[in-house]
Order: sequence, then structure tokens, then C-alpha cells
Amino acid sequence: MHKLPLQLRFNDVDMMGHVNNAVIMEFFDLGKSRYFADAGIPVTPEEGDFCVMIVHLEVDFHSQIHWNDSVAVTSVVSHWGNKSLQVTQQVINADNGQPYATCRTILSGYSRSSATSAPIPDEVKKRVMEYDSIEH
Repeated sequence: MHKLPLQLRFNDVDMMGHVNNAVIMEFFDLGKSRYFADAGIPVTPEEGDFCVMIVHLEVDFHSQIHWNDSVAVTSVVSHWGNKSLQVTQQVINADNGQPYATCRTILSGYSRSSATSAPIPDEVKKRVMEYDSIEH
């Protein structure tokens, strides 16, 4: 499982005194981007024709995040398909592990050159599974 510590910014907090739900979605994006880069899922055109794109996501908000909370986002591929994968993430309290929000994202393999869905290469699956098997 990948864990990315996050620094809360003053503008992350809204008039209700908690981190806005739209900002929490940015936390999930940051977590996915770093996880993909660290685990070997191509993210830039320079890394080749294959990439993944979001086709569905759902989020459950469990509790509020306040300005002085210690926050991290965890990410792991929780399901593999032929042309898709599911990433499960949580924004958590970094001190005690309690979840603030949980996100399940389905991503489709995608060929940049043909602009169509594409099978996930075995090498990508292998790199990610090897990465996930190591304690980080």
C-alpha cells in the first residue's frame, strides 16, 4: 500500500472550518499520481502509448478534517481486470489511521495513439504487484 503524507494549506479550509470535499478529491488525485509514478503505471506521454484514465469513481466521507489534523492518503490497486483496474484510497488521520474519506476509482487502460481502450500490459501489472508487495 502506498502512503503519501499531505500538508494542509490555509485555503483548503472552507467557511465551515473543515477541509472542503472538493479539496479531498484533489488529495485522492495527488495520491493516485504519486502511487502510479512510484509503482510503474505510465502517466506521461514520454513513458509510452499506454496509460490509464478514470471512468468511474465513488467517494464516502466519514468525518471532517480540520486545519490542524495530520493527514495522509493511502492507495492500492484492489482489483485487476483485462482492460481496467480499481484503486481503493483513503484519506486518513496520519497519527491514528482513522479514515476521513474512502474513494474507489475504476480506471480503463488507454492507448494514446488509437484513442481507444487498451488491455493493461502484463509488465505494468507485474510492476504494480511487486511494488504493492513491499512495505513502504
